[in-house]
Amino acid sequence: MTDIIASPSTRRLALEKDVDIDALARRLGRTTIGPEDITGDAAPPAGDDTAFWEVDHAQYGPVTQEPLTRFARVAARNLAAAQALIPAVTHHDRADVSSIESLRKAWRSEAAQRGVKLTALAFHVAALSRSLRAFPRFNASLAADTETLILKDYVHIGIAVDTPNGLMVPVIRDADRKGLWQIATEIADLAARAQARKISPDEMGGASMTITNLGGIGGIAFTPIVNPPEVAILGITRTETVTHWDGDTPRPVPMVPLDLSYDHRVINGADAARFLAHYCRLIAKPRNMIV
Repeated sequence: MTDIIASPSTRRLALEKDVDIDALARRLGRTTIGPEDITGDAAPPAGDDTAFWEVDHAQYGPVTQEPLTRFARVAARNLAAAQALIPAVTHHDRADVSSIESLRKAWRSEAAQRGVKLTALAFHVAALSRSLRAFPRFNASLAADTETLILKDYVHIGIAVDTPNGLMVPVIRDADRKGLWQIATEIADLAARAQARKISPDEMGGASMTITNLGGIGGIAFTPIVNPPEVAILGITRTETVTHWDGDTPRPVPMVPLDLSYDHRVINGADAARFLAHYCRLIAKPRNMIV
């Protein structure tokens, strides 16, 4: 084997710890050895994906333990797998929501009569369902062999719900065939039952694409993780007022930030930009979606 490179202090430490530097280098597959290799403070060998977490935190101060819920454990495994396997990219844009807010205000009395809260999220579900019909490649899944694309002739929209028991994603079936009032009703029903842990497993599978909405909390942008076997996910954050110029005249416009993460194995950047631009046009002119 090639001569091992190690400083005199490292070799002295190896002697003190009775460590064979040559054998250690062969085991690590390296020709350079540092003191951290001798003491065991080096990075764990490749393939050991838990060693970083094997720490006695109590040696640094008081700690308590809280077991993850079953939902949280399942979500953690899925998200870790998605992050490791999917080459994801996030495209950012924003959409004018002036007309949506005007319609919600104009229809407030009708919403009260119907007993339905017409949220902005209902418009987003409607816009996304129509965008998926316009761009079929986003309404698809990559087969396990990664050699076949499965195109879907249905549009189901997942709605990420933050619950005390972990993240749940109930699904609105055939969203492209439903009007705003029905979508709004289903969003409220699914969210309430998710909070109460009354969502059945068959109500959470088979989404074409998921919306994760942080608008009620805050933020200006984020990078949502694609939820496999879907190929994209749409993130929404808090609406902000942006100055738009009509010639020399400034005009305040409420704009919602949008974050589209996508699987680059299936979707390229130009397609993502076109998809989100189409989506923004639907949000800006919501009457075109009303049936």
